[in-house]
Amino acid sequence: MPGSRSARIQVLAAGQAALRGARVGVVDVCTAAVAALPVRGAGVSAMSRTAPSHPLCSTDDISEQLEELQLTLGEGPCVDAFAHGSAVLVPDLLAGEARDRWTVFADAALEAGARAVFALPLQMGAISPGVLDLYADVPTVLDPGELADAQAFADLATLLLLDARIEETSAPVGRAPKDRGSENLGGYRAEIDQATGMLTVQLGVGIDEAFVRLRAHAYAQGRRLADVAADVVARRLRFSPDTEPQQTDGET
Repeated sequence: MPGSRSARIQVLAAGQAALRGARVGVVDVCTAAVAALPVRGAGVSAMSRTAPSHPLCSTDDISEQLEELQLTLGEGPCVDAFAHGSAVLVPDLLAGEARDRWTVFADAALEAGARAVFALPLQMGAISPGVLDLYADVPTVLDPGELADAQAFADLATLLLLDARIEETSAPVGRAPKDRGSENLGGYRAEIDQATGMLTVQLGVGIDEAFVRLRAHAYAQGRRLADVAADVVARRLRFSPDTEPQQTDGET
């Protein structure tokens, strides 16, 4: 029954939160999903049609890479799930249709260690704050019960995000946030937003085009979007309408 499934999912997430000694957060939903489903990792990205998207949490290095890849490349199951408001299920990234659909992402995800990816939009009515991504390292098909459980995890993540209970979700489970120290989600998002705003001035373009340029530079340099944003904010990297972005000494 839907009610009993939802209650069971909440208990699983609460159990993970108890292990952390904290209230339930999106990171606990991801961890519980990995424990309950035939997947190796999970991640959630906050997504918006009016502001830059950004990863919220990931359970391991591969899921972290998948979140960053999709937001940096602007393609992948996560991007499509958000755009169309429906689940995108990819049992095997080696299948021809997956590689045709996401020319760059499919190969990059395979190289990272993923073989199957399942993206479920976080939705409540017309509100969609993000996407839950699950991956497996072998070809995998979710049966109807598993898919229903995955959707229940996505529904719980939606409620948590809409309640703004998103503390402590910026780090892969079991270790400190990589490259961000104790920086929380708010700081992570603010830095990307700030960098995008700075690019609107440097390039004389709108916010959407500025974010595209920031993302394109990150991809071209093989760097994480957050790291490029940090360089822009610290003025170690400056963009120009007529030349390639230039590294600086960071002085104002």
